Amino acid sequence: MTKAIIATLALATSVVLAGPAFAEKFKATLDGKSEVPPNTSAGKGTADIDYDAASKKISWKLTYSGLSGAATAAHFHGPAEAGKNGGVALAIPNATSSPAEGSATLTDAQAADLMAGKYYVNVHTAANPGGEIRGQVMK
Repeated sequence: MTKAIIATLALATSVVLAGPAFAEKFKATLDGKSEVPPNTSAGKGTADIDYDAASKKISWKLTYSGLSGAATAAHFHGPAEAGKNGGVALAIPNATSSPAEGSATLTDAQAADLMAGKYYVNVHTAANPGGEIRGQVMK
């Protein structure tokens, strides 16, 4: 009887521990110094990012302040390391006001670039159409 109880407890424990995967946490800290080329913007921001590898779902909350004017757009760019520029990989809808929250499902290539640290978040303004503040996405 005791062996059956221990076996049941062991099975229950393994089922609990093998439960659903948890999202990986990423963060980007945005400023003008991280732009390529750098600028003197007083703007600052953060992007808190969750990524579920099983479903390839990425979710974010982008907050920013102190820009030279209204934000015109924001995107995930890549693939690019810090100090290099990359194309738009994923739009961040409704980013003309802070905070901007959303989610999307990544392709296999996008997921690989995210996991390799090759994405950055960029917030654009009329005065800085190429990007006013930028931050590399890091685990």
